Amino acid sequence: MAAGRVSRGPLGSKRTGETLEVILFPRPRELVRRMPRLLVGITLLGAGVALMLRAKLGLSPWDVLHQGLADHLGLSVGVVIIGLGVLILLTWIPLHQGFGVGTIINTLVVGLIVNGVFDVLAAPHGLWLRSALMVAGVLCVGVGTGCYIAAGLGPGPRDGVMTAIAARGYPLWAVRTVMEAAALVGGLALGGNVGVGTLLFAVGIGPLADVFLRLFRLPPLPESERGIGVTGE
Repeated sequence: MAAGRVSRGPLGSKRTGETLEVILFPRPRELVRRMPRLLVGITLLGAGVALMLRAKLGLSPWDVLHQGLADHLGLSVGVVIIGLGVLILLTWIPLHQGFGVGTIINTLVVGLIVNGVFDVLAAPHGLWLRSALMVAGVLCVGVGTGCYIAAGLGPGPRDGVMTAIAARGYPLWAVRTVMEAAALVGGLALGGNVGVGTLLFAVGIGPLADVFLRLFRLPPLPESERGIGVTGE
């Protein structure tokens, strides 16, 4: 992969014309600059999922599937998130999707954070407290998503499949809709938790991620200092 290849991709801003620069394997200086956003984003993503699990008022489509699989396999949700993420990465091979530092960390760490936060968080009592956890969970995932994407160190397993398919000429919104609908239907069939939190997530996650992506976006360094595997998304 040659350094300096920057092109418009599916995550480019239609409103501002900006592109998000993605560097799959950055040089040390650039890695140090981007890593805090990656780690904060990953932490918030995992914590948000755990909060929504404890709230028991509905999960995101993918987490409905994760929970349904976890219940049937007798595993924790975090372990299922990791295991399914690894399996999804295998589909990247025929799709020729490139992975990065962020992809590896996302795949292996988010599930551990979900389990850790879930284990230390007491089960809430009362609808108001559960509702507060649900809203906090959606907010955490939204902020974490924006922060993680802004780090530009490679997509997560599920998003990588989505962008790889969209790059073949399909509308990104349509690919995302089909994938999330399939995850939701599969999760429902397995008994995953669908509720008002699922609807809140569907309505709120896009605007939240967009706001915080713009807030945390990094200005690019000179081309010679970036690294290899540079794309624009």
